[in-house]
Amino acid sequence: MNIRDNILLRVYLAFGLIVLLAVAVLVRLCDVQFVEGHKWRAMADSLSTKYINIEAARGNIYSVDGSLLATSIPEYELRMDMLAGGIQDNDLFNEKVDSLGLRLSQFFKDKTPKEYSRYLRSARRDSARYLLIKRKVGYQELKVVRTFPLYNVGKYTGGLIAVQQNKRIRPFKFLAARTIGYKNENVANGVGLEGAYKEYINGESGKRLVQRIAGGVWMPVNDEAEVAPKEGADIISTIDINMQDLVQSALEKQLKLSDADHGTVILMEVGSGEVRAVANYTRVSKGVYEEKFNYAIGGSQDPGSTFKLASYMALLEDKKVDTNTLVATGDGTYRIPGHTIKDSHGGIGTVTVMKAFEQSANTAVAKLVNAHYQDNPSQFTDHLYKIHMNEKLDLQIPGEARPVIKNPSFKSWNKNMTLPQMAYGYEMQITPLQMLAFYNAVANDGKYIAPIFVKEIRRLGNPIEQFHARVIADRICSEKTIKKLQAMLESVVTKGTGKLMGSPLYRVAGKTGTAQVADGNGGYKRNKSYQASFCGYFPADKPKYSIIVSINGPKNGYYGATVAGPVFKEIADRIYASDMEMYNNIPERLVGNTTNPEAKAGESKSVKRVYNALGVKALYAARSNGIDTNNGVAYEEYNTIKGLMPNVNGMGLKNALYLLGNAGLKARVKGSGKVISQSIPAGNKIGKGLLVQIDLQ
Repeated sequence: MNIRDNILLRVYLAFGLIVLLAVAVLVRLCDVQFVEGHKWRAMADSLSTKYINIEAARGNIYSVDGSLLATSIPEYELRMDMLAGGIQDNDLFNEKVDSLGLRLSQFFKDKTPKEYSRYLRSARRDSARYLLIKRKVGYQELKVVRTFPLYNVGKYTGGLIAVQQNKRIRPFKFLAARTIGYKNENVANGVGLEGAYKEYINGESGKRLVQRIAGGVWMPVNDEAEVAPKEGADIISTIDINMQDLVQSALEKQLKLSDADHGTVILMEVGSGEVRAVANYTRVSKGVYEEKFNYAIGGSQDPGSTFKLASYMALLEDKKVDTNTLVATGDGTYRIPGHTIKDSHGGIGTVTVMKAFEQSANTAVAKLVNAHYQDNPSQFTDHLYKIHMNEKLDLQIPGEARPVIKNPSFKSWNKNMTLPQMAYGYEMQITPLQMLAFYNAVANDGKYIAPIFVKEIRRLGNPIEQFHARVIADRICSEKTIKKLQAMLESVVTKGTGKLMGSPLYRVAGKTGTAQVADGNGGYKRNKSYQASFCGYFPADKPKYSIIVSINGPKNGYYGATVAGPVFKEIADRIYASDMEMYNNIPERLVGNTTNPEAKAGESKSVKRVYNALGVKALYAARSNGIDTNNGVAYEEYNTIKGLMPNVNGMGLKNALYLLGNAGLKARVKGSGKVISQSIPAGNKIGKGLLVQIDLQ
């Protein structure tokens, strides 16, 4: 063999070896990719783990009477690991899968048994590790599903994976919806109490170990979180659910009758400043109203005639006038440079200040304020600034609009028009709640307090923070002036424009208001929309509640007395009828019943209070020295032991929910009336977050 052939042979051998090696590498790559790929991918996935946050159950929001306004209930997403340890045996799987499909079909009623069986078998062939079975499954439903074939093999080995999520619900649905508010992941601050107290309500997130499986899906490694989340604190609001229902119903009815654009009502307790009810409705279509915006705290505009009370406060306090001072209204017009102020009902002649206020004469108050403060307008506005009417109330919920009350330093101050216009409630911006707070101060003998929406924050039933109304001003004016303002407000109802709000059973004090709403571009002339309002309090001799009603854009009438007044009267009448503390000199009576009135189980203090108000005596409550021949009514106090299931049988829904909530339980309610059964027997040991079903009849 010559040298050339020898060299070629070596080259061919080397090239052949390289080709063989390349083929071997290619074969091995195909084997790894297609034959052993599943094994290696599973191994890679098993090495990819991480911890994720588990959202804590948010705290409850309660009304002042213990009703549950908002709560979180557990909701589960059911998935299945088709390769779980307890069901790896094919014979076991094939034996039970049809039975499982049948039970799932019967329980969820969304697929036929054959569809479920094919679905599960197909997932088994594909070695699915995180197969979706059902979304939005309740805790009681989960307990039943765990008993199904295959799933009952074991908690960790049967293949069932329950991923818990927390669903926020409002048991009373639309009642106080804007006040309760909501949490929105896309909104930083949230809305209402849910947003304002999120740091308390949200609780502390837990940690859960998850593993990445094929398809980039993260599957929980264990059935329970490695670090359990800490449930949020509970909020005790000032809202009274019965009053809230009344307020919303009365407002919605009047909005439909007057075909108005929107409206708001606020009910507040005079002495404490606690807001008992807030209603806000916006028309979304003909005759349909929904809560879209909180006009009570965010709807800032000209208050109109309700502001006249502040104007007369300044005049009386500075001794410019007295209630018997005469003022000429002429023909019901008052001309100032560039504008003519008119009285809606024409002139009423020369009358006293009291009469002018009763009849809501614009000309009278504008003329008096302009005459006495024209040379020194700051003297007038200083009264408003001194009691901080130009500042926010610093509310517990977000969204309050800043009031705009001008003074001579404002660029928009007109030396001829602004002062007389302000006198009867124009050229300013005030929210309904800010206006109500001022009237509440008059009812409260001059003590000006900021309204509150939250009384207390509790964790595990124990108070951790309590709130009281902030005092804005100890006294808005002298005691003498306050008494005159109170008399003027009561006179409006007894003799003036607010006669419709009067009642033979109790005394009312308040002021009607009718304001033209300015158009952003065309001012008052182009816009013919009005705001009708009434602001006042009752009983006038011993004020307990203050109310403001504001209705915007009514089409069927626009005066405060006829549009807003009926709402005030309906609310006041029904509250007075249901509040026994307002009744005076009720004779005490003992009854000798042959049939005792039935009382639901619950707090004996409440039962006693009802019996006393009705004149029904309790058992062994005889008042004579002789033998008691009249049957009394027996009542039983309930006592609870921490960590044990309370007995709620015989209770009404409100008391039962309150007791279960304080015990840290989640309640599911079925039926109405009083509790006849509970899913967890009384005296059993319980833990936080357990779901208990109570049946009512």
